This record gives sequence, structure tokens and C-alpha cells, in this order.
Amino acid sequence: MAKVCMVEREKKRIKTVKKYEAKRTELKAIIKSPNSSFEERMDAQTKLQKLPRDASPARVQRRCRLTGRPHAVYRKFGLCRNKLREHTMRGDVPGLRKGSW
Repeated sequence: MAKVCMVEREKKRIKTVKKYEAKRTELKAIIKSPNSSFEERMDAQTKLQKLPRDASPARVQRRCRLTGRPHAVYRKFGLCRNKLREHTMRGDVPGLRKGSW
């Protein structure tokens, strides 16, 4: 089980990403636009850099929904490998079973 503070920190990051999402996309559009002038681009880049670091979606860590474990988390299920195996063995995950050959 992960520390509660780490899980809460991730929730805070997700909240921050959602808060600044529109502003970030707007600034990135200005930077990428071939129609914007050099000054506009530099101004947009400066504003983008002044946003909080946690506003970047790349800083969000995927965590297991049950345990909060940050490693080996399957996107499709939202579970870490340990919990996914447990739930698969119990038959809680539809369409998934243990492989054998």
C-alpha cells in the first residue's frame, strides 16, 4: 500500500492539470501556429513557463486504484500487476484469464 500523502499528491496534480488545461492548450496553439509573430511566440512561451510545474500532464503518475502502487499499472484496468492477478484468479475481471500452454 502506498503512502497516503503520495496518493493525495497525485490527486492534487490531476486537479492542477485540469485547472490549467485550457490555458496550456491555448498557449501551445500560439507557439505552434505559423501565423503568429516571433514576439507572440516568445510571449506565449514565457507565459507557459510561468505556469506551475504540476500543470503539465506529463508529471501525473499512473497509480493502482486499489493500493496506490505507482509501478506496473495496466492502463486498461487501472490496477497494478499484483491486484490484477488476484482479481483475475477470482474471476472478477471479465474476459481475462490466466494463460497456460
